[in-house]
Amino acid sequence: MNTPSNTVRVELPIDQPLNLALTLTSGQAFRWHEVKGVWSGFISGELVTLERLDNGLAVECNAEASTGISDAVHRYFRLDDDLSAIYDQLCKDERLSEAIHLNWGLRILRQDPWECLIAFICSQNSNIPRIASMQESMSNTLGETYSMGDIQRQGFPTREALASAGEDTLRKLALGYRAKYVAKTAGIVASGGLALDALREASYDEAKAELMALPGVGAKVADCVLLFALDKLEAVPIDRWVRRAFEEWYLEGEELPYDKLLAWARQTFGSNAGYAQQYLFFRRRQVKD
Repeated sequence: MNTPSNTVRVELPIDQPLNLALTLTSGQAFRWHEVKGVWSGFISGELVTLERLDNGLAVECNAEASTGISDAVHRYFRLDDDLSAIYDQLCKDERLSEAIHLNWGLRILRQDPWECLIAFICSQNSNIPRIASMQESMSNTLGETYSMGDIQRQGFPTREALASAGEDTLRKLALGYRAKYVAKTAGIVASGGLALDALREASYDEAKAELMALPGVGAKVADCVLLFALDKLEAVPIDRWVRRAFEEWYLEGEELPYDKLLAWARQTFGSNAGYAQQYLFFRRRQVKD
C-alpha cells in the first residue's frame, strides 16, 4: 500500500483475538467507514485508517498525530483484556461457547465516553443504521473537518458545539424527539456538570447513577456507556435482542423487569458479563425466528 508523504503507517503486532470488521460493526460504535478492507474513523480524536493483517493491525494517521497512536489503538480495542482467558471462562456455558466460536475475535471497545453517550441517547427506539445516520448528520454539520491523504471526515461535535446548536437545529438533523435530550445533556456536560472521564474511577453503581441523572439516559443507555466507554465490564445493556437471548435460552421464557434481569445476568456471567452480553446480543441477531 502506498502511504502519502504526510502520513505515517504503523504495523502493530496483535497476539489477541481481533476480528476487526465484526468489532467495528457490532453495534458499539457507529462512525467507521470501510472501503476494500480499510476502515476510516477516529481514535482519541485523530483520524486514522485501520487494516487487519495476518499477524497485526496496520494503522495510518497524519504524521503530527503519530506520537502515541499505537497506545491509543491498543486502548481503543482493549488489547489489555486477555480475551483468551475470558473465552476460557465464558465457554463453560454451552450457548456462549457457540456464540463465541461463531464470532471469534469480537471485542468490547473502549470509546470516547462523550461520543458514546450521545450515540446511545440517539439509540432509543432506533436501529444501527439509523443511529449511524444521526451520528453522521451531527458530525457533518457541527464537527471539525479532518483530512488525511485523500480521506476527509468530520469529527464528532464537541460538547460545546452540540449545546450551542440547541434542540431546534438538532431536530433538523433528524434526531426527532431525541434532540431535546441531546441538547440538554450537552449543556450539562459542557458547563462542567458531569466529568465523564472521571466516572471510570467510580464504582459501577455510582457511575450509573450519575449517568441516569442526565436527560434521556435510562438504565440501558447508561449500561451501554459504562460498558463501551467507561471500563465497566460488569455492565449488561439489555435491549430487545439481549432480552430475547436471556429469556429464551436461559429462563424458559420467563419475563423479568430490567433490574432483575440485570442482576441475574451479573450473577450468572460474573465479572465478564459485559462480554457475555455482547456475544449473546450478536448471536441472537444472527438467529432467524
